[in-house]
Amino acid sequence: MKTLFEDLLFLSIQKPRDIENFVKNASKEVEKLNLPDGYYVEWGGSFRNLISAKKRLSILVPLALLLILVMLYGAFRNYAQVFLIFLCAPMALIGGVLSLKLLGLPFSISAGVGFIALFGISILNGVVLVTYFNRLLKDGKSPDDVVREGTMIRLRPVLMTALTDIFGFLPMVFSTGLGGEVQRPLATVVVGGILSATILTLIVLPSLYRLFIHKMRPQ
Repeated sequence: MKTLFEDLLFLSIQKPRDIENFVKNASKEVEKLNLPDGYYVEWGGSFRNLISAKKRLSILVPLALLLILVMLYGAFRNYAQVFLIFLCAPMALIGGVLSLKLLGLPFSISAGVGFIALFGISILNGVVLVTYFNRLLKDGKSPDDVVREGTMIRLRPVLMTALTDIFGFLPMVFSTGLGGEVQRPLATVVVGGILSATILTLIVLPSLYRLFIHKMRPQ
């Protein structure tokens, strides 16, 4: 038992790691034990809270996305526009996942909460662009003028939103003090996701709007 304790202690101080990966590695060491009949090992504490939170998150994330879809349809009444705006979410997802990978951070509950906030911010930028595109289209502008003029005019508010969020979360990305293990994944997801969402939204979304302009006409 002493040897097992020393192995687990070595695992914990070998390098910084999240609790889920630590428990996975520690479980492999525990499996080597020949426990008497009637004895078993159960992981509790923070690990149990993590598993419970992940189950709740698996319900909340799809529910949040579904509510966003319902509100988008209520605002635009156009399936093509709703789908186009909702594409901003996977655009943000790309940056969030890559930023976690680059910084070597695991997916955690705080990262999941960051993705929920990120989806809202990125979709809001899509709403800003498409709303103005629709206004220009109603004014009789040509398709090319709609996307060109609309993107240039809405470039400033989109960038202001992105930069405000990025600079607000940036100190948390490099946080090493108390609570840093919670702040860093959340902030990393938001900063990386906003960067990719802003760039792709300003390029991909106007291009797709122009390509499917016949389906984008407001009803």
